[in-house]
Amino acid sequence: CGGSWGPFASGVETVTGTFETIPLFATPIIVSDVPDAAALNAELRKAIEQRQKAHPGTQHSNLGGWQSTWDMDRWGGAPAIKLLALARNLANRVTADRQGKPVAIVWQANMWANVNRAGHGNEFHSHPGSFWSAVYYVDDGGIAADPSLGGELEFMDPRGPGPAMYAPHLAFAMPGGLSAGANETVPPKAGRLVMFPAWMLHQVRPYRGSAERISIALNLSL
Repeated sequence: CGGSWGPFASGVETVTGTFETIPLFATPIIVSDVPDAAALNAELRKAIEQRQKAHPGTQHSNLGGWQSTWDMDRWGGAPAIKLLALARNLANRVTADRQGKPVAIVWQANMWANVNRAGHGNEFHSHPGSFWSAVYYVDDGGIAADPSLGGELEFMDPRGPGPAMYAPHLAFAMPGGLSAGANETVPPKAGRLVMFPAWMLHQVRPYRGSAERISIALNLSL
């Protein structure tokens, strides 16, 4: 098989000899807090509110709430184009060719806005036909200050439930091994951009706040 685990293995000397723990098949979740995002978020919110007043929402994975059409790059104006540029630049920084060399890809994209209120969320889904997917938080609805409001971005372990089915009280003694067979969450925060492989199953847990949780999702493809 192709690839080498040499740089990632950790040798341990024990009474039974030396062994290596090799963390294969890592899955990247990129979390980037955009600096000075307040002005950008104000402009994005204005564009989304105008669109919401003029257009009915669409229905895909969303359980309640309003979701725009997938062409926000066309109707979102300069702030949407700026956000898309940030995402494209980040994608190039975290993507390599098969030899590990940097890439400079002109990513094709689609993007859409989501407005969730109390009880709204998204069921588990993936984004076929893309390499990266991302979500950007325009307004976290107060979740950053009060995590009990829910609305987290939740990722399903791509290894499935297998590691936790036989003996759920046991885990693997390695980085990332304690959650094997379970799910992981990323809390929303205004100005936060979260990027992940488009094939990864994810959902949005129901929001329990009284404000609006506003986000923008996008896909990047070749």
